[in-house]
Amino acid sequence: MDEFTDSIGIAAPPEAVFAYLTTAEGMTAWMGEYADLDPVPGGRFAVNIAGYPVRGEFLHVEPPHRVVVSWGFAGSDELPAGASTVEFRLTPTREGTRVDLRHYDLPDAQVPGHADGWANFLPRLAAAGAGGNAGPDYWLPLPH
Repeated sequence: MDEFTDSIGIAAPPEAVFAYLTTAEGMTAWMGEYADLDPVPGGRFAVNIAGYPVRGEFLHVEPPHRVVVSWGFAGSDELPAGASTVEFRLTPTREGTRVDLRHYDLPDAQVPGHADGWANFLPRLAAAGAGGNAGPDYWLPLPH
């Protein structure tokens, strides 16, 4: 098992950014075409991204500083629903918020594809989280 980490700065306070991680409207502004979220520990985390059904649950919800969800794909043998973990830490900065992402418990073969996805989606979170429009998303997963 391996992990992917990255961080971004967003020109908005943690309270504003937090909503983009815990509401369907916020989530789909930067990632996915559909989201069904219940942001309480044990609550539903369902986001469809480029036709792939990401499924898991909220593990920790600490407004406005931390969100942890389980993450995997419905019907996948390689990374089943809830098999990996994604943690977002939001830290206030002079400019707004630093978001530290840690995606762990990933099978080694899944790291390149998830790194590619996060490289697409984190800048979109920065745009949407700052009140902008992330625009249409044309990202597609890397071929296996």
